Amino acid sequence: MYAVFISGGKQYRVKKNQIIKLEKLNNSPGSIIEFDKILMIADENEIKIGKPFLHGSKIKAHIENHGRLKKIKVIKFNRRKHYKKQQGHRQHFTNVKILDINNFNGK
Repeated sequence: MYAVFISGGKQYRVKKNQIIKLEKLNNSPGSIIEFDKILMIADENEIKIGKPFLHGSKIKAHIENHGRLKKIKVIKFNRRKHYKKQQGHRQHFTNVKILDINNFNGK
């Protein structure tokens, strides 16, 4: 069984007990959160697709930790114009472990 949900403007396909990296969430590590913007749930026998979301379905997850990714360099450069701008960026993330996928829609 897997599900597709939205978090931070991105879509994620998850299974039970999977650990994924999401955009940073403002919850403390060790807490349990629920995602309710579920687009699709599929198991061996059937696929349920929301219009746009499946109402009543939830994904329960445990926040493992927060962190920052490796630094990337952003460089803007115009040749022969004496212009060079250099900047670094480290993206924040949250590791989340999927505990359960509940499908209450129609069952």
